[in-house]
Amino acid sequence: MSEPSARADGVRVLITGGTSGLGAAMAEALLDVGARVAITGRDAERARAAAGALGHDAVGIGMDVRDEDDVARGVDEAFDALGGLDVLVNNAGVGMRTVNSHFLTDPQPFWAVPPAGFRDLVDTNLTGYFLVARTVVPRMLQADGGRVVNVSMNHSTMNRKGFVPYGPARAGAEALSRIMAADLAGSPVTVNILLPGGATATGMIPEGFPPEMQAHLLDPAVMAAPIRWLSSPAAAGVHDQRIVATEFDEWLAAREA
Repeated sequence: MSEPSARADGVRVLITGGTSGLGAAMAEALLDVGARVAITGRDAERARAAAGALGHDAVGIGMDVRDEDDVARGVDEAFDALGGLDVLVNNAGVGMRTVNSHFLTDPQPFWAVPPAGFRDLVDTNLTGYFLVARTVVPRMLQADGGRVVNVSMNHSTMNRKGFVPYGPARAGAEALSRIMAADLAGSPVTVNILLPGGATATGMIPEGFPPEMQAHLLDPAVMAAPIRWLSSPAAAGVHDQRIVATEFDEWLAAREA
């Protein structure tokens, strides 16, 4: 298998929502194999602090993925800091806790979801992917190469009872990814989907989560092996794939068979 030796030396990566959770785990994994990484968060001070904690000269950028003007500024900052971009990881997102802090134990029907909460989550988890990609991809095309990795979730999460608006937003982001891949087919820019494969131990876990279920949560580091591989020379030309992190070893072995 290729992954254990997958290096990403000098690869320039932008990870949205990289201050914690899956984003921070992917940033750490890439920095450890030689990539140069910029992470974003809505709060600039927090983003810089998170980057400092990661070390390896990681760059922290304040950027609100819901706002196209702020995205343009943030992407400019990332390009300037890294001297270009080779990989975009669209990961910024908010969870069901923003509309229902007890969404697992006390799911609420869609008609009880506040419209403002619905809009904010969709603006972050779906529109944010679009706004960042539409800003970065033309530059990648001009540079004759680049990779986009859109983070997703299990299909069961997308149609689960009580999961409005998180489920529809994630389903939309996955459809967006497929269309992006179709639009970029035959170009030097690739698009792939990456998901952990289960609930992860991040800030999206609700209040009152049963302690006995904590042991079943995935470590965010489950994303390390696949994101390293997707950013490495070994993944050149890999396009329009949906990779589940918990099944990555088997997927890669089958691909290389």
